[in-house]
Amino acid sequence: MTEESLSAETAESAGTTASAGTAGSAKPAKHRRPSVAVLFGGRSSEHAVSCVTAAGVMGAIDKSKYDVVPIGIAKSGQWVIPSADISQWSLSASALPEVLPSGKTVTLAEVGGAHQLIVTAPNAVPEELGSVDVVFPLLHGPWGEDGTIQGLLELSDTRYVGAGVLASAVGMDKHYMKVVFEAAGLTVGQYVAVTDREWINDAEAVRKRVDRLGFPVFVKPARAGSSMGISKVDSMDDLDAAIEEARRHDLKLVIEAGIVGREIECAVLEGRGTAAPRTSMPGEIAVAPGEHEFYDFNAKYVEDGAAALSCPADIPDEAIARVRELAAAAFDAVGAEGLSRVDFFYTPDGELIINEINTMPGFTPKSMYPQMWAASGLGYAELIDELIYLALNRKTGLR
Repeated sequence: MTEESLSAETAESAGTTASAGTAGSAKPAKHRRPSVAVLFGGRSSEHAVSCVTAAGVMGAIDKSKYDVVPIGIAKSGQWVIPSADISQWSLSASALPEVLPSGKTVTLAEVGGAHQLIVTAPNAVPEELGSVDVVFPLLHGPWGEDGTIQGLLELSDTRYVGAGVLASAVGMDKHYMKVVFEAAGLTVGQYVAVTDREWINDAEAVRKRVDRLGFPVFVKPARAGSSMGISKVDSMDDLDAAIEEARRHDLKLVIEAGIVGREIECAVLEGRGTAAPRTSMPGEIAVAPGEHEFYDFNAKYVEDGAAALSCPADIPDEAIARVRELAAAAFDAVGAEGLSRVDFFYTPDGELIINEINTMPGFTPKSMYPQMWAASGLGYAELIDELIYLALNRKTGLR
């Protein structure tokens, strides 16, 4: 798809109300703007990143087209009404934003066929905040990006942005993600998956399996993102410490063999109706030399200038076309909806090895997913509008 057609398709019918879904689903009345609940925070170690993402989205969403209701999830799991002041959700090296618990709890309930936000507090009459037409779940990591929130919304026939239950769960688990990719014919790198039971019962067997991969290796929590808990390990001497660091985030690990190659990313956007997924021009991350061994948390979110994106990536035209083809194939392999970012290694001999799919990629204005779409002709605000459009027009129930 060309850059011109991307922009034109997004502009066409943007902001229209949802088509009829399954029984019990509701669509916005013609006389009012659709209501979008922006859900952020959450219980995972990526809580702060979620807050920053929400600030970006709430600052760019078209308020003349949508009524926006922020909903925060504290680290305890409580749903609250947070401040709408997006400056409170900025990220810096010295302060991480956090949704704090409240004396009032928000719930999403179906009332009279509509999805209502209800505020409850001890010894107080429940208060209705109004109906919700679509939820924008800007949650990263477990208990949000892994199918759990998606399952909750599916149970209530509430439309939402992004992948469904299965795709979210597969995309969150780096082990089963690779299993699905291999089954779909995509090339993945060598790896071992390590469960809590395996490490506790026979750590030496785990070390031997890792040793067969060769060094360096990357030790990763299986179900965390934003480079949380990831370590590059150059020798067996440092393996145990890296495993324990990763286990602070997830008791299941994936340990990957190092791959010599350039890191190439591609943004995928669901097609409208029965159309195929749309893909951006591929991009390449360049991390500032000497400061970071890989694209870690600080390089992604904290330090300005620590990483830069080149889009389109400086690779041959045939490789660009192949990246886009494989990114769409990965999107379909996991059954994704809405959006995903697909990451590859491009080796010196021209091979493309898929690294992972992220079904709720970083979505701040400086994140790679929106930057790649901007370089492909679709701006940040337009991208948000398109994702909401797709969600409003999605059927509820099995699809």
